[in-house]
Amino acid sequence: MKTLRDMPELKGKRVIVRVDFNVPLDETGNVKNDKRMRQALPTLQYLLDHGARQLVLMTHVGRPKNNEPNLKTDKIAKHLEKLIGQPVAKVDGWSGVPETKIVLLENLRFHPGEKSKIEAERDAFGRTLADLADFYVNEAFSNSHRAHASMTSVPKFIPGFAGLGVESEVKNIQTALQNPARPLVAVIGGLKADKLPAIAYLLGVADHILVAGALAFALLKGEGISVGASKIDEEGMTEMAELVAAIQASSKVLLPQDAVVADHFAEDAKHQIVPVTAIPDGWMALDIGPKTIARYSDILKTAKTILWFGPVGVFEWKPFAEGTRQIAQAMIASKATTIVGGGDSAGAVESLGLQDQMTLVSTGGGASLEMIEGKALPAIKILEK
Repeated sequence: MKTLRDMPELKGKRVIVRVDFNVPLDETGNVKNDKRMRQALPTLQYLLDHGARQLVLMTHVGRPKNNEPNLKTDKIAKHLEKLIGQPVAKVDGWSGVPETKIVLLENLRFHPGEKSKIEAERDAFGRTLADLADFYVNEAFSNSHRAHASMTSVPKFIPGFAGLGVESEVKNIQTALQNPARPLVAVIGGLKADKLPAIAYLLGVADHILVAGALAFALLKGEGISVGASKIDEEGMTEMAELVAAIQASSKVLLPQDAVVADHFAEDAKHQIVPVTAIPDGWMALDIGPKTIARYSDILKTAKTILWFGPVGVFEWKPFAEGTRQIAQAMIASKATTIVGGGDSAGAVESLGLQDQMTLVSTGGGASLEMIEGKALPAIKILEK
């Protein structure tokens, strides 16, 4: 794909940058966590340092239904001013941009063309956005699996390039899949069966696949083991029955031997450690047990490349966080290339304060998961040379 180093002379040129400033806001629109904004700063500074006349920034915020005022980008613009150290002009729409060095457009999802299912409508909005600049930069990896106007239509009309963060994420994940240092070990957790295609794809790539979380107990139930009241994605498992069969038949796939179970879903619930074959009726598995932790950790410590998608337990609650903590520690102890999928996996690593000890903590759970499934991301594909 084309990166910032492939860009022509920037002096006197306008650049429109698709950022991911979809940050947590309070009831009045104030920024509560600016991590995603800070992650975009190296790309913005690169463009400024190389002489860009103007940066036009665009982002979506939340999932608006009626152009809710608290999802406007006004206060995000004000917060960005503090981070970047210069004025940021907020535009109420998506045209009529002032000459200010840095401009932030209104929430893209307030415009019906951004997510339209009709390509011509997306392209019409994309043309409007492209008319604001000479070049396009994608610095929103987390949204790169979406064929939205700001992701795939704008670069149809002006040259498009990947930002520094997007370049790093794509290259790290591609290397892990296409030319990994071995052994390659994948840890797959979480609840939903939508990770089954990724596991199926990894059967041909990984050396070991360690399954945990609710997904593991869904697979165990499919093998005829009673998992009590453990929450599982029954519908998803049924829809992907063929994938389930292939996964269960593979010697690469490991499932838990024991679990921390609770009598109800609460942090202060009564809990105990039991073999997975002895989960009491009415009890639910909320973490992997010590035997499973030891088994998985031994494998992880021998790995040279590790992919982690989905927490292994309810890490937000201390009684059920030990599995997630020890899996993360084993990843660090391995000295392997460690790639953590976005979403809850990233949240788990950050809650432990271990994000700086991982090779890559992805900003996009959905986008990185689709890459792990072997799919091409539409917003990356359109940037190919």
